[in-house]
Amino acid sequence: MPKITIRKAAIEDAELILGFVLKLAKEEKAEHEVETNKEQLSKTLFGKDSTAHALICEADKVPIGHAVYFFNYSTWQGKNGLYIEDLYILRAYRNLGAGKKIIKHLSRIAIEKGCGRVEWSVLDWNTPAIKFYEALGAAPQDEWIRYRLSGRQLKKMTRS
Repeated sequence: MPKITIRKAAIEDAELILGFVLKLAKEEKAEHEVETNKEQLSKTLFGKDSTAHALICEADKVPIGHAVYFFNYSTWQGKNGLYIEDLYILRAYRNLGAGKKIIKHLSRIAIEKGCGRVEWSVLDWNTPAIKFYEALGAAPQDEWIRYRLSGRQLKKMTRS
């Protein structure tokens, strides 16, 4: 069994993260939606005004996945929350405990920062991920529907 470790990502990891993002998008059948590049990730994850953070997961010092997260806020709790934007492990390294180790790591960060919760989204057809999250004790939030403005609709909203 390989030794799984989690480390804070550095700007030198931008290309690695981009590769993981592209693999994740392919698995989610959404390659066409990826708009970012190495330079954009470098700026938004590691720049002076960055509000997002990244972790690299390694097996015996070989990068096998990543997580990207940021802090949001709950008025009901009066506390920040930690939102996991991406959690990806290369297919060949799944079922070794790497995903669970990342979620434990992020949960510790959330507790250290005084967060009231950790949240993420999963596609409704991604049964393996859903089973994994439920095995961790996570509960789906079925009563909430997530909405999004992006692209043309976002620009249109600014003109109305």
